Amino acid sequence: MTATLDREARRTAFILATAQAIIGSAAPIAISLGGLAGYYLLAADKSLATAPITAFNVGVAAGAIPAAAIIRVIGQRNGFMSGTFFTGLGGAIAVAALYWSNFWLFAIGLLVIGMGGSFVQQFRFAAADNAPPEFKARAISWVLAGGVVTAVLGPQIVIFTREALAPVMFAGSFAAVIGIAIVGGVVLSFLRLHRDRPQAKVGDTGPARALGEIVFEPRFAVALLCAVGSYALMSFVMTGAPLAMVGCGFTTDEATLGISWHVMAMFAPSFFTGRLIARFGKETIVAVGLVLLAGCALVALSGIQLWQFWTALVLLGLGWNFGFIGATAIVAESYRPSEKGKVQGFHDFVLFSSVAFGSLMAGQVYNSWGWEMINWIVLPVTAVCLLALGALALRT
Repeated sequence: MTATLDREARRTAFILATAQAIIGSAAPIAISLGGLAGYYLLAADKSLATAPITAFNVGVAAGAIPAAAIIRVIGQRNGFMSGTFFTGLGGAIAVAALYWSNFWLFAIGLLVIGMGGSFVQQFRFAAADNAPPEFKARAISWVLAGGVVTAVLGPQIVIFTREALAPVMFAGSFAAVIGIAIVGGVVLSFLRLHRDRPQAKVGDTGPARALGEIVFEPRFAVALLCAVGSYALMSFVMTGAPLAMVGCGFTTDEATLGISWHVMAMFAPSFFTGRLIARFGKETIVAVGLVLLAGCALVALSGIQLWQFWTALVLLGLGWNFGFIGATAIVAESYRPSEKGKVQGFHDFVLFSSVAFGSLMAGQVYNSWGWEMINWIVLPVTAVCLLALGALALRT
């Protein structure tokens, strides 16, 4: 039975990683073009340029709890496949908005793409839930490792399709999102139905606790804080970076390639992050991630040459990987099987609400105070997360 569970866990993680690689490509398309397209669609107040990216993150946050509920009711395979509908629909709305030069409709399109992304965010939990304890961290890493393909595929789609429906800039890239959703749905169809899979009996199997009791448990609370800090800071800096690069005279292609390097750095370490967690511990890896995020800010503050932008974005991706995977692994051990739906939904709602706020503030801060202020803000946030992590270590 143990060997069967292990094989099934690996099969599930592999399918979810493949789906992550394909459907996840919608995110870098939305992020790299959302602010730029928004900037060109706006006639007056350019400070709202990143609102479409904020809408994307709001969609992920707003969809988190419903996505978890849908998956719980109709199963992982059917639930995840239903999520691809939102991704494709959002791409279609964005294309229409660009043709009609409608900024707010474009933002709605990205919001719907984000709702599809809320299902993608559940992939990592699904991989962990279907894995024995010793494979949980690696299962999460496998799924996020699918983002290595995303790092290449998403930006390359942008480069090759942004003028495909000329003279309407960027419409071709969002039309490609529809194709991404269709292919992703086919991949997810290979997941086994819940009732057909051997189920791992792992962790505490007692009755479900109240959500408030779980949330205020120190280990969960610190893990959530570090996940929010890692992801929100990543979104905050990444959203502002393309605007800053173009504002400093670099081309759209150079800004897009910077995002490509960043996304590669986000996901490439996932091939070994799980092993690092097993060797050094989750808390240590989270701490390393937070230090890398601070390093990103320091490099960005050192100058505005292209190599400094790209190096900062690489460090930003590495910091996110270690901080977020480590924090997710801690969270995955903080709930019982009977509690997973409500805990995962709450976790992602809080997480992506914070990410949405960070992406919105990126445009406001950049427009009011510039690229330097974006990076100064990173330092105190990482310090708070490190102090909380240290306090947790002293308790154990």
